[in-house]
Amino acid sequence: MTDRVYAADVLVVGGGTGGTAAALQAARRGVKTILVSEFPWLGGMLTSAGVSAPDGNELEAFQTGLWGAFIKQLQRRQPMGLDNSWVSFFSYDPRIGAEIFADWVQELPNLLWLPGRRPLEVIQQNDCVFGVRFADFTVTAKVTLDATELGDLLDLAEVPYRWGWELRSEWGEISAPASFNYLTEKYPVQAPTWVVVMQDFGESMAPEIPSAPNDNPSQFTGAWDNCGAEQFLNYGRLPGGLFMINWPIHGNDYGHGVGRVIASSEKRREFLQECLWHSQNFARFIQHQIGYRYGLAHHIFPPFPRSPIPSISPSSFALHPYYRESRRLVGLTTIREQDILPIAGGSVAPLHEDAIAIGNYANDHHYPEIKFELLPKSIRWGGRWTGTPFTIPYRCLIPIKTDGLLVCEKNISVSHIANGATRLQPVVMNIGQAAGMAAALCIELNLSPRDLPVRTLQEALLRDRHHAAAIVPIFNLPPDSPDWLHMQLYYLDNPETYPHSGNCPHFSPTVGFYSYGDAVNLRNIDCFMGFFQCQTQQDYKFIITSPSDYQGQTWQIVTLRSDIDEQLQTYLHGQFIKILGRFNSAGNWLLAEHIEC
Repeated sequence: MTDRVYAADVLVVGGGTGGTAAALQAARRGVKTILVSEFPWLGGMLTSAGVSAPDGNELEAFQTGLWGAFIKQLQRRQPMGLDNSWVSFFSYDPRIGAEIFADWVQELPNLLWLPGRRPLEVIQQNDCVFGVRFADFTVTAKVTLDATELGDLLDLAEVPYRWGWELRSEWGEISAPASFNYLTEKYPVQAPTWVVVMQDFGESMAPEIPSAPNDNPSQFTGAWDNCGAEQFLNYGRLPGGLFMINWPIHGNDYGHGVGRVIASSEKRREFLQECLWHSQNFARFIQHQIGYRYGLAHHIFPPFPRSPIPSISPSSFALHPYYRESRRLVGLTTIREQDILPIAGGSVAPLHEDAIAIGNYANDHHYPEIKFELLPKSIRWGGRWTGTPFTIPYRCLIPIKTDGLLVCEKNISVSHIANGATRLQPVVMNIGQAAGMAAALCIELNLSPRDLPVRTLQEALLRDRHHAAAIVPIFNLPPDSPDWLHMQLYYLDNPETYPHSGNCPHFSPTVGFYSYGDAVNLRNIDCFMGFFQCQTQQDYKFIITSPSDYQGQTWQIVTLRSDIDEQLQTYLHGQFIKILGRFNSAGNWLLAEHIEC
């Protein structure tokens, strides 16, 4: 029997966060696209890896493109709202996220999704990729995108990649080690986490979680000492009494022998089994320490017959680990720590001339039992801490020599240090959208990815009729502003004028109700009255006088909107105000959507 051969304009291998976005964007542009995924859910980190409380790009001005569309869909489909946890402004049932992506794919007749397959061989000739062979079929394509969780195509095609740490002498990154040491030896990359979803069973006792091999409760001792049990659970609280367990230091991060994930199939299975057992034992520890009302959730994730390891409860454990780092391409340029840090005296990183995506997450590394300190890249904004924004250059998606290939996941050309900020779900989704648009444009113009004029790509992203994506991070320019496109193009044409503050000078967004998706954001909004308290700059409290159920309570005021951020900076300590917004009990904050004096 001859294996089937499919032909496509664009082939995306990997149905994770970046790959799903890339396939959607390429198909919406009108080219014939095939998406091959390993797992039965699309979305990767956002769904099948169980991290349904994403970090970064939370500010209104950064909710653009497919990322912004995903947030709006969640707001429409999540009946209990997204204000559930304190680690994220958007915590949701992962089943709803998977449903959104599946629906989007099914709407596109020129997008064929083939789940349940891993790549076996890259078809190439003379440093040009022409497709990929899988177990029972082959796909030929003019442009192929490596969107696998671990950069598998880079390895199969023998495209140069990096794995592990770079020393400070490599690029002058201050946070990089001066020499290799115990940490770099033990953890060559950041530790993955096998997310498990637990459930509050209330008065009825949850079934006992069995211990897995090598159970050692002492390794989890002190996991939530710095915050307490309730705040620990609220970290990843989801709607419906569910909890996303994705906890660092003494939690379920697992990095013992992490290099095995790229060593061989047998070694990878061995590591994955240990990683899952580790999360099972952490869930057991939580149950024993906090109470038997908490147990493994039921029917969250689908069964996965091709799973590389057996699972004690497929419905409560994610389909695969949350990988924070993969093989990283050696590209035309490499994102370094200094490319994501704010300009001296400013609130934004330098603007890349070939920018195609934005992110703003703080640099964050995960090594079990070790807190690794990096140069800070955070600011106070909207009554809370957020990360300073940075841009992703197009050249970090392109191999040095290989044609016909782009990358669009955590496998972009980035240093180990900077990967701590570029690996997050929203920025990877933005990267995927840009890569999908680039691939489609290459088909339209009959060009190789390295020959595609970046301005053509930038304008296509900014003018996309479905979900236009921001390229230049500007705090006070929401995507529904009539000046949005003009100012995005202006700063791309005149990068020397890009303001270090991240705010368009002499521009202030119209004060009003949350017009960006306002029909959605009116849901669950309540009216509160009380006294404004300014503790320090960008640290605001609110003493409630009405409604009576909350009288005398003090909450933090936070916002994701630039006009509200400006208003808060003008109020006097003790001033009486009325806030329309949503209360988040996990974070003890009031998310302000509208304020009146």
